[in-house]
Amino acid sequence: MPVELRSDTFTQPTPAMRQAIANAVCGDDMVGEDPTVNRLEQMVAERLGKEAAVFACSGTQSNQMGVWTHCRTGDELLIESTGHIANYEGGAPAVLSGVSCRYVQGDGGLLSVDDVKGQLRPPNQHFSPTRLLCLENSTNLGGGRTYSLQQFADICQWAHEHDMKVHLDGARLFNACAAQGYDVAELVSHVDTVSICFSKGLGCPMGSALVGTAEDIARARRARKLFGGALRQAGIVAAAAIHALEHHVERLVDDHANARLFAERLAELDSIRVDLERVETNLVFFEVDAAWGTAAQFSHLLKERGVHINPAGGPQRLRACTHLDVSEADVIVAAEAIRDILSTTVTESATAIGTYG
Repeated sequence: MPVELRSDTFTQPTPAMRQAIANAVCGDDMVGEDPTVNRLEQMVAERLGKEAAVFACSGTQSNQMGVWTHCRTGDELLIESTGHIANYEGGAPAVLSGVSCRYVQGDGGLLSVDDVKGQLRPPNQHFSPTRLLCLENSTNLGGGRTYSLQQFADICQWAHEHDMKVHLDGARLFNACAAQGYDVAELVSHVDTVSICFSKGLGCPMGSALVGTAEDIARARRARKLFGGALRQAGIVAAAAIHALEHHVERLVDDHANARLFAERLAELDSIRVDLERVETNLVFFEVDAAWGTAAQFSHLLKERGVHINPAGGPQRLRACTHLDVSEADVIVAAEAIRDILSTTVTESATAIGTYG
């Protein structure tokens, strides 16, 4: 079997999760009669200290439900320049909500108050009203970075002081909590809505949830219907999410330890650049020297050795992602595959790269 480090979305349901799916009691969620979905929504809302939650098909869907809930056509949102909502969701804010995105340069996908000061539009008919601040924790393309509780609280306070709502893309929120050691409810007490994803580190086949006030979630349900996300017997996937919340959250620290081990092994290699201080969660971003080809070409060489790692956000940059289907032994195998490629001469590598044009 290959070592799968492309994403934590490649996780397979565990035998116990499959059993939970098989045993799920189902109803019609569209009319609020799926007891397993109802249980999941209540569990998530209580765990995050919010009034209500709504089950969604994907993280993109739940994020965009949040945007639609807080904004109106012609508004704009502020987001860090690498943020998933503005970069990797198909232009959905504009397509689905008529909302434009204004990018703010932060550090590792994180924003501070200093980054956003001066970014608000004046109250003038020439400008789109800035209604929403979108944050991401942990970050994706930003490198798996996490907010400190104080930095997060400060920027949320700034937004609320300026009559903005705050939405948190928490696709890997539990990874951030595991890395920082803070309580999830304490962190999200500073935001209006938060999206959490079940199909990444928690290992479910699909599903996300949007959490917030009862009023906001009622409006978000309207968005879910508009976006084609009305669900029927969704208990089969909600059961997987319940199992994940009960069994897969605490083990995220294992994924972080494996990511750290992988990064440490890479740091030993002369032609690889990795910043160990920025490896906080289950994501490891690294760059390969151009002598061994582009990131895409290097990815092909790794695939030949049974290691799957994708290029990410730059000509020489790759991203490795650890998860519950990746062991300590797997990351050692992956690091050794990279070492093996780099042990060849540049000429030999160039010949191999030539195969891919």
